[in-house]
Amino acid sequence: MSTSSKDDAAPSISYTEQAPDRRNIPDSELIGTHPFSAARLWNREPLDEFYREALEKYPNETSIDPVEELKLRRKIDRLIIPCLAVCYAFYYIDKTTLSYAAIFGIKTDLKLHGTEYSWLSSLFYFGWLAWGLPSNLLMQRSPSGKYLAINIFLWGVLLMAQAASRNFTELAVLRILSGAFEAIADPAFMLITTMFYRRAEQPSRISMWYAANGVGVAGGGLLGYAIGHIKGSLASWKYEFLIVGSLCSLWGFVLFFVLPDSPATARALTRDERLLAVGRLRENQTGVDNKKFKWDQFRETFLDPKSWLFFALGLVGNIPNGGISNFSTLIIQGLGFDTLQTTLLGIPQGALVCIWIGLGAYLNGRLPPNSRTLVCILFMLPTIAGTLGFLLAPQDASVGRLICYYLTGSYQSSFVLGLSLITSNTAGQTKKQLTSALIWLGACVGNISGPFFYRTQDAPTYHLGIGSMLVSNCLEVLIFVALRVYLSYQNRKRDAADLAAADSGAKQGSTTTTGDVNDAKDAKDSESLGGLSAFRPHENETAFADMTDLQNVNFRYVY
Repeated sequence: MSTSSKDDAAPSISYTEQAPDRRNIPDSELIGTHPFSAARLWNREPLDEFYREALEKYPNETSIDPVEELKLRRKIDRLIIPCLAVCYAFYYIDKTTLSYAAIFGIKTDLKLHGTEYSWLSSLFYFGWLAWGLPSNLLMQRSPSGKYLAINIFLWGVLLMAQAASRNFTELAVLRILSGAFEAIADPAFMLITTMFYRRAEQPSRISMWYAANGVGVAGGGLLGYAIGHIKGSLASWKYEFLIVGSLCSLWGFVLFFVLPDSPATARALTRDERLLAVGRLRENQTGVDNKKFKWDQFRETFLDPKSWLFFALGLVGNIPNGGISNFSTLIIQGLGFDTLQTTLLGIPQGALVCIWIGLGAYLNGRLPPNSRTLVCILFMLPTIAGTLGFLLAPQDASVGRLICYYLTGSYQSSFVLGLSLITSNTAGQTKKQLTSALIWLGACVGNISGPFFYRTQDAPTYHLGIGSMLVSNCLEVLIFVALRVYLSYQNRKRDAADLAAADSGAKQGSTTTTGDVNDAKDAKDSESLGGLSAFRPHENETAFADMTDLQNVNFRYVY
């Protein structure tokens, strides 16, 4: 088990005693007194005292009123989910803008030839790959919501700039910069989800905002259809970049003032609600928000086997995505449909993505605990079947091949639940940031390599590209199996250690003399902590102590 250095050691939070010099952080420091105060625009106030206050008010589950918690959770849903969902819709539309530009003539106008279009698809992720880790570390030192909003605003600016591209080189540079500013998106969405929701709530909430991926697919199709009817002085593909980019920048500006940075600083909540929002996350044992970078957590991230399983999940889950997000319109068009029909046929694809993700979240919520990996495997099966059908069906079976192509979207549900495995099984702020960066670095590599399986000479069937989807999907199933075996093994090992410690404590207790005052006091203290203090710290001491999942003996994995 990893241990912390003296400098990095997590603070021990006492929930039974109040330190004499302790103070409650006033709201003027947490959320400011006016819209443009420093606390409201860029607050980096340490929140340890607020966490202590929350634990004193809500020291255990029985102190939380279920009715009040339900009301608060619904309020948080209304505050967080729409913000992240709209972001994710723009996020996907932004990435597929090049795909729609392809059928609107960008290849001809910019004189793209050979593999240049594939390179434009991949270069976006080179920017992401280069800036992903630094961007995550910058976000840890910044207010999360504000940092995300600034990046979204810059996505839009760079997207609009792509409309001015005159050749491959200019567009390539802008694509790299766009990828760099989008590198923070998924990690930020995951971090914000962990800061506001219990672990059991995270799969359904991630599904809610990730389902906007499907909205982005459908919305991109509708937008592409509308843009295709514009008869202006500019080429149609230029309008695609200008319209999507301007909407994206506008949303980034709105988000800066709407999306909270953490439960402790959410202006839309009352102070009592913010205390409850923090206190109810005690059971997560993953912390909420900490701005200090810790080198021991940095080392642990790269030595933890599951970090690399998450990296592999990002890789194989995004080789298909890298090809589909940039070649989906060309694949559908290759089935015999014209340009405008192709844009409209993206709408059912997006609707099905929403349905797949919703079904996955619904099923996971109604199965026994630790069923996530099983649901992930289940929803990989339609994808594998659809991919096989698309490969084996005759070329002239356009409707059948289109249906098979739509089936391939079920992997999105598996990937969403896979993301919830990361948010629920990683603790420690530095480790959470780095682990999140790792899966999306894997996603970068997958998205970079994916387009190159779709060779020009293979159009319109793209057998090699569809084959790469099939292999990746099968590997993804194996990763879910490996995660289930590893995480369940870790839980069994921790339970066995607890049982051995309990047996040892019981044997020592049997030799205690009734006259030993100190031992009697220890026994009383142990009883007040639920009988656990002899073996491990109480869960309230580790809940917000910024310990990793390996350091925290109270942590248990979900799978």
